[in-house]
Amino acid sequence: MAKLPLTPLGRIIKNGGAERVSEDAKIALSEYLEEISTIIAEYALENAETNGRKTLKAEDIEVAYKNMF
Repeated sequence: MAKLPLTPLGRIIKNGGAERVSEDAKIALSEYLEEISTIIAEYALENAETNGRKTLKAEDIEVAYKNMF
């Protein structure tokens, strides 16, 4: 699985209020985001296929996200 760049993840964590962020925290967030993203993509693909499409659209991602959270 491809790794997300850590620098932007550090900024995301800091935007959440952290003053300092360890590399381990960035790596952990990266791993969880990749896992969650894969699950959302799978649900989105099911939605696209249900609607008779092979192409995944932003609306499929939105529907999958809203159904999960």
